[in-house]
Amino acid sequence: MNLKQMTSWGQSQPLVESAAPICNPERFLTLIVEGAALGVPEIDGAAYGAFRSSVGKLALQLPDRLGDDEKLAQIRAVVCEFEAYRRACEDELRNRSANWRSLVSLLFRELLKSLGIDPALEKADRHLRKIGGAVSAAEIEELRALIDSFLHPSGENSAPAEASRFQTADHTTANDNAAGLRGGGSAIEHLRQIMERDGKGFIVLFRLSCLNMINQRFGPEAVEDCLMAVAAFLTQSLRSDDLIYHWSDSSLLAILQGRANEQILTAELERIAFQNRETSVKIGGRATMLRIPITFDLTAIERLQSADDLCKITLITSNRSVR
Repeated sequence: MNLKQMTSWGQSQPLVESAAPICNPERFLTLIVEGAALGVPEIDGAAYGAFRSSVGKLALQLPDRLGDDEKLAQIRAVVCEFEAYRRACEDELRNRSANWRSLVSLLFRELLKSLGIDPALEKADRHLRKIGGAVSAAEIEELRALIDSFLHPSGENSAPAEASRFQTADHTTANDNAAGLRGGGSAIEHLRQIMERDGKGFIVLFRLSCLNMINQRFGPEAVEDCLMAVAAFLTQSLRSDDLIYHWSDSSLLAILQGRANEQILTAELERIAFQNRETSVKIGGRATMLRIPITFDLTAIERLQSADDLCKITLITSNRSVR
């Protein structure tokens, strides 16, 4: 049965007696193909554009004076275009899902490290493995709830028990920390004032190493003594107009103005870090000498977009990171 016979047969059936006769079945097929293409979702812009172009050209050829075999070949070509686009979309969605899971795993690992949590910790590792296997919307929602519960076990402002307090940024303005310095919130406000008047200068993040080990061996009081001693040493070593802040329990932050040359300032900070001596801390009622290694990251103020970027200071890759 050819296309014209199919059309006349359809017109003779009682179910379509009220329908208008189809005078041009080839044109009818063109409209069906074009309408079907319109309903296909646009997953990838380039692939979708190529698909619509190919199907459109094939659809326009259907009304030509072709034999039934040729028309069937054209229809098969249209079906192949739909099938090829479906496969391309499935591949694209699979790749996107895999890449998103990889990105989420990377970010979760970095978040754990910033909190001082070992990603190999059993509970953390279990969540990381779940990220790689979450596929359905229900699984993703379940994973979100698990991670939220892990990061905030006792409510919005709580932190995991495994989190190291040494990595937690201090955004307060109080000076009730072990270093006796104002918190990082004051540093942000001071930096905002400098940037509002287009002031120049540098931000120095001093990192104190080995505090986790000292805390495990000697306890938190020894850590506080070390932090206090290093804060006093840096305050004495820097200029009187340099401002130092408590950034976390393992880092201090300084805002330095009046320095125009980064290389000269780097040399000055290297000399200060080298002069860092052993610190006397009280352990069990006795004085014990400990030396806390100091490293620093140096960042020009002009590299920051706003004062709030100071909150990301631990993620900034500076041109120099020296001991």
